[in-house]
Amino acid sequence: QVRLVESGGDSVQPGGSLRLSCALSGFTFRDKYLAWFRQSPGKEREGVAGWSDNPSRTYYLPAVKYRFKISLDEATRTMYLEMKDLKPEDTAMYYCAADGYGLFVEDYKYWGQGTQVTVSS
Repeated sequence: QVRLVESGGDSVQPGGSLRLSCALSGFTFRDKYLAWFRQSPGKEREGVAGWSDNPSRTYYLPAVKYRFKISLDEATRTMYLEMKDLKPEDTAMYYCAADGYGLFVEDYKYWGQGTQVTVSS
């Protein structure tokens, strides 16, 4: 059974940093895509960062490129989203997802329950 569990969400001031974690189980990474998405009230869910095994690459929403970094620790089966220079517009529920393609919400089969990030002074 595939299971994704996010953690690390918090309330921070603008300019602050956070690291989100996603513990993955029941899933093999080979030839698969993983991603982080976010959703704010009244807005559609959007992809912010993705990771693929084949081809080996990472990709980002332009608004977060150079501020967010996605990584995968295969030994601990944990995916991370390191976020710096956070802005109020980054406030959202963040979800990790597995077995999809790119940053296309509708393509992903497995989802976590979400972790809240709030950026406010």
